[in-house]
Amino acid sequence: MRTLSQILQPDIDLSREEQYLLHAVQCSPFIARLVNSDAVLLPELVENLYQPWTASEMQEWLCQQDVTDDASLKRALRQLRQRAMLRLIVRDLNGLGNLGEVMQVTSALAEVTLQHALSYLTPWVEAQYGIPMGEESNERQQLIVVGMGKLGGYELNVSSDIDLIFAFAEDGETVGAKSVSNMEFFTRLAKRLIAAIDEITEDGFVFRVDMRLRPYGSEGPLACSFAMLEEYYQNQGREWERYAWIKGRVVAGPDQGLSQLLRPFVFRKYLDFGAFASMRDLKLQIQRDVNRRDMHDNIKLGRGGIREVEFIAQVFQLIRGGRDASLQIRPTLAVLDLLEEKGLLTGKIVHELKEAYVFLRNLEHRLQYLEDTQTQDLPANEESRSRIALGMGFAHWDVFLTALEQHRTLVQHHFEEVFSDPAEERTQEDVQQQEVALWKRAIEGEEAVNAMAQLGYAEPAETLRKLLSLHDSPRYKQLPEISRQRFDTLMPLAIAGAAHEPEPDTVVTRVADLLDSICRRASYLALLAEYPSALTLVMRIVGASPWLAQYLTQHPILLDELLDTRNLYAAPDFSAMHADIGRRVAAQAGDVERQMDEMRQFKHAAVFRFAATDVAGELALETLSDYLSALADMILEVTLKAIWPNLRQHHREEPQFAIIGYGKLGGKELGYASDLDIIFLYDDEAPEAGEVYAKFGQRINTWLSSMTSAGILYETDMQLRPDGASGLLVSSVQAFRTYQQEKAWVWEHQALTRARFCAGNQAIGAAFERIREEVLCQSRDKQALKAEVAAMRQKMQQAHPNHGELFDLKHDSGGIVDVEFIVQYLVLAHAHQYPQLTRNLGNIALLDILGGLGLVDATLANRVAQVYRDYRRRQHALRLQGDSKARVPLSRVESEVSAVRALWQQVFA
Repeated sequence: MRTLSQILQPDIDLSREEQYLLHAVQCSPFIARLVNSDAVLLPELVENLYQPWTASEMQEWLCQQDVTDDASLKRALRQLRQRAMLRLIVRDLNGLGNLGEVMQVTSALAEVTLQHALSYLTPWVEAQYGIPMGEESNERQQLIVVGMGKLGGYELNVSSDIDLIFAFAEDGETVGAKSVSNMEFFTRLAKRLIAAIDEITEDGFVFRVDMRLRPYGSEGPLACSFAMLEEYYQNQGREWERYAWIKGRVVAGPDQGLSQLLRPFVFRKYLDFGAFASMRDLKLQIQRDVNRRDMHDNIKLGRGGIREVEFIAQVFQLIRGGRDASLQIRPTLAVLDLLEEKGLLTGKIVHELKEAYVFLRNLEHRLQYLEDTQTQDLPANEESRSRIALGMGFAHWDVFLTALEQHRTLVQHHFEEVFSDPAEERTQEDVQQQEVALWKRAIEGEEAVNAMAQLGYAEPAETLRKLLSLHDSPRYKQLPEISRQRFDTLMPLAIAGAAHEPEPDTVVTRVADLLDSICRRASYLALLAEYPSALTLVMRIVGASPWLAQYLTQHPILLDELLDTRNLYAAPDFSAMHADIGRRVAAQAGDVERQMDEMRQFKHAAVFRFAATDVAGELALETLSDYLSALADMILEVTLKAIWPNLRQHHREEPQFAIIGYGKLGGKELGYASDLDIIFLYDDEAPEAGEVYAKFGQRINTWLSSMTSAGILYETDMQLRPDGASGLLVSSVQAFRTYQQEKAWVWEHQALTRARFCAGNQAIGAAFERIREEVLCQSRDKQALKAEVAAMRQKMQQAHPNHGELFDLKHDSGGIVDVEFIVQYLVLAHAHQYPQLTRNLGNIALLDILGGLGLVDATLANRVAQVYRDYRRRQHALRLQGDSKARVPLSRVESEVSAVRALWQQVFA
């Protein structure tokens, strides 16, 4: 093997390995010095050049070194760094490795050296001061080393500081000849660990250590107990520390629950749109520092630099990481991929950010390869510029600079798009001074009322009175300053925006009520303040439906759905939705309350998306019912899968169990507020099956109908099970068949006409369908059947008396229930002759079939089918307007009522 000086001689033939080394030396004077410092390094490099360093290889090399004291420990650690850096840099500069390898190897080097140093230093310090013991657990305590920043994110650069925080679980004292507090013990140990890594010796250093991210910064204790950390972050933790802790992870010592302890500080339980303002402030502070120190050529902190890419990725983690655990990851590139997958950033933006990040990080490394210094500044001298251009693969500096500028411009553009301050973008068109003056009482009395009238309000005095009562309310006045500022931003926008809606007085009042109800949650005000377009959608939606306004008020987390109108109005992809909720529930395994909340939030979000499309007039009622029914099926399926593994007595991997839907669920006619008529069936010969499935059914019912902080999933009605409320909660398939064939009432057979398998075991679902068909196809005495159905209809009418002047679309004679009873009677009377009538097609399709078979007048059947559709649309529209009884003046539906009554007479006369 030739020496470096021989390789550098002109006009000699070089091996491939020597060419690689020559290129590296041309890019990095540090490499030349490193190779010349130790003759052993070059042959070792050539032998191992084509293999990247691994953590196990580093550990193995360190274990072979003779370590007896601090000096020999430092020597071993630094000599490992020399070898790791040499191979890493040569591989990177010659395309044998990539950015991922550089970051992983450098991060592994930091972890391995910290762990190795700690394994020696801990017993050495214990020999002096004894073993630290916890005052509560009386167990041995260990130093926990947390890697922050790029070390925590597995993204360390080759000449970076490592940001560390030292912790230990419990206060207490050491047990030994010279007893000291645990605080003092771990402070001494931490100081020796820092020296082992950071101190410059004749062999150089391993990593520079930065401890300024610890609680209270440079003034704080070097090592903190868990209690001290918890108290600090709960009461004094600042927003930039949340940002820093996104990447924080234990790199040496045991975790002992530290990550779990600090997760609530970093990731809020609710969507945290206040993170935008916090990150803007942090970036502003950085920019001031850049300007003050003239660091515009700094590729990390300057315009369009590395930090801006990191901020873009991490602001979404801060906002959503508390609700979506999948975002609690650390590497920047992985976060960007996830943001694209979740639709939070477009594929184009993510591609451009990733390309820029890789370019900038590669450039950062090449800047540091020059002299092994921690720098992100572009060089000023021509020699260094030539080396950088060569290392980056460009013919000369100017070409490289053009490419760099393109990347920085794109990053800056995307950063400004994400972090633009909406307050600065609003023009006089958005909010005139008049609206601000109205809200802040700068104008009052007759002048204020006239101003409201000029804006287009029909009841200016009353609407203004309602708004100002909110302004004067204790709730508003007691808001924190930042929340009040956001409220003061939003209300003038609402006053201006509502004026353009068809019913401005109603809209602005509903928006004010919504803002009043959510104002204690600063993050929701922040969301609307950050996204004025979302407020515009809120006005449109609450103006269209008081029911939807109430739904939004009850579940303000749904405001997040307004941010992506493509997703808001898109046709649902139920397979993707099923996979999504399945993942989210599985991620919370072991935390039943959290799983239940995830299900509720998922359901509310889906319903809200359907409703937004509905009130926009882009969703047929039949399609909406299909969507709501498919959603219910999905939730029932996920509920089964979530509960069964945690059922203590479960005796098999998969339950032989199914959920059958009746009524609106069975007929796929669910509305927004419909309850679920369901029964439970099982087919299992195990002796304990009945008891196990009974508990399973109870748990399912509780899961669905329990009220949690996120609301309920569904009200359930189990009265259609065999023997009704007095019967068993679950039935075997055989018992269900026997009951239906021998004991069931006619009305229970009527209910079977729109019953179907919804979730669980497919074979049981098929068995149910066979039983259903058998029962429906029984030959019956038509006169007796007619009498029983008519008697049941009369009982229902008596149970829902209507003494008012309005017509009840559902219950009154000539209404929805009459249509349903007509169809049910005809199916039970004729299915033995016409099996196609057993198909669960819905009343409209069945009326068409019945007319086609000549069982009723085809023209009248067709007319009643249209009436039924019209009734359901009217009922749906009224319920969206908050009318739960769905009653209208008879004059509006006189011809429709007559048609239904005529068909009733034809069938039941």
